Amino acid sequence: MKLKRFLLRYFPPGITLEYELRDKTRKTKNIDLLDLSIDTDVDKLADRIVSNEPLIGEKKKPQIKELISRLLERQLTKENEGDYYLFKILRAHILPLTNCAFNKSGDKFITGSYDRTCKVWETTTGDELLTLEGHRNVVYAIAFNNPYGDKIITGSFDKTCKLWNSETGENLHTYRGHSTEIVCLNFDPQGTTIATGSMDNTARLWDVESGSCLHTLIGHDAEIVSLNFDTEGKHVITGSFDHTAKLWDTRNGRVVHTFKGHHGEISSTQFNFSANHCITGSIDRTCKIWDVSSGKCINTLGGHSDEILDVSYNTTGSHIVTASADSTCRTYDGLNGELQSTFIGHDGEISKAAFNPQGTRIITASSDKTARIWDATTGECKQVLEGHTDEIFSCSFNYDGDTLITGSKDNTCRIWKC
Repeated sequence: MKLKRFLLRYFPPGITLEYELRDKTRKTKNIDLLDLSIDTDVDKLADRIVSNEPLIGEKKKPQIKELISRLLERQLTKENEGDYYLFKILRAHILPLTNCAFNKSGDKFITGSYDRTCKVWETTTGDELLTLEGHRNVVYAIAFNNPYGDKIITGSFDKTCKLWNSETGENLHTYRGHSTEIVCLNFDPQGTTIATGSMDNTARLWDVESGSCLHTLIGHDAEIVSLNFDTEGKHVITGSFDHTAKLWDTRNGRVVHTFKGHHGEISSTQFNFSANHCITGSIDRTCKIWDVSSGKCINTLGGHSDEILDVSYNTTGSHIVTASADSTCRTYDGLNGELQSTFIGHDGEISKAAFNPQGTRIITASSDKTARIWDATTGECKQVLEGHTDEIFSCSFNYDGDTLITGSKDNTCRIWKC
């Protein structure tokens, strides 16, 4: 094996090694640096990386130190922590929006709607680039194949999922097999497999290239409303109205664990970056942390007085945010489950919460027609994003954290820049 080059991954921090085998094929290997902080000793960390990684010789140590320093600089930058200003208002669809999502670079985003279409937008200008037409009912779930961004999937109440070329708008495949509405979907990290979850109590795994169904994930007793791949694409977690979540092996479609313990419907699920833990949020007002290898519940995060509607890790997995119908948001330590902060200020339920890539800010979307930016550590509200005239149900940061989008039932999508 021969090392060819280094690649940086800023969020979460890490170094990717691209190397060549004897047959000239190229592979990659990741060195995760999830604990990188202002207290990191760059020299000691470089020594450890060089000693532990056979592909990296002693002569590469100065380059490793430089890469670590660049990662540190990006993690600690404050340039994206000022106020956001309204950049564009997009009257995106003739009927209500269902969702919106960025590609990795943040130069494009997509919106789904009750008007049966998905639209592709240019972030910098607010121009509509494409309208993806072909579904016969509501387009409810949408996603890019990040980090690549050259494909889009749309899941519809017409029971199908469609794959599109994000540059040309060509419909590449239509995935048929579900018997009722598709309400959640995702690409695996490699962009080779799609997972869809449906109100028919099943999830399905599809091959991107051929369009064939690889596995049907059968086992839930009620609707599947949330699903996510882990970082390597080896597992999928599904959350259901049957009060359980299930972990599935993507290679054979078999159940690895059933996570039991909630006393209400599951609303949201996610893996941490290391994929050793996952979280589930429920209308029983709790969030649970699960050990992926054993299937056991590690912690139950309580404190909310109403349903939990969304849960999310930060990029490194060190912290968790929960959004609730009680109008508050809470952050917890991702390992021991200790409450860190309670975010108080909204006057309506919070349906969505997300960390910025740096993990320093949190955005929340509420039925009170506002989104709020919070300090992730202290819980202080840094800014209220006003202007929507109806409930905000979707919000997200771009990869750099300097742009965000909010989607509302007022049929508009707003672009905010820092």
